[in-house]
Amino acid sequence: MGKKIVIFVGVLLLAGVISYFVIDANEKQFNQVEWQASPSTRYLMAKNIINSNMFYGKTKPEIITLLGNVTKASTLKGKDHLVYSLGSAPTFFEVKEETLIVIFEDEIVVNVIHSYQN
Repeated sequence: MGKKIVIFVGVLLLAGVISYFVIDANEKQFNQVEWQASPSTRYLMAKNIINSNMFYGKTKPEIITLLGNVTKASTLKGKDHLVYSLGSAPTFFEVKEETLIVIFEDEIVVNVIHSYQN
């Protein structure tokens, strides 16, 4: 009985370590050159962009200079915004397209949203 518990706990720990390296360890700080050169791996920088609040208070032209031209059509109504495709992160489950939505009021960033779509 004790040996089974040790094996079970070992398997759980191994699964946790693998999940960490596949999902959480694949994050990067925002880098403008890398953002513009590698659109399919932008998802790696999304968490840093949002958690650092680096875009809040910037103007629309500043965001376009940093992120480039919009890469994704939007269906969001009623808000001035830009939508950027982030690519798709590796996952064990269903692949979801990720986008970064930058919302403006009076041409100034007031919110940044990381969106997941099937």
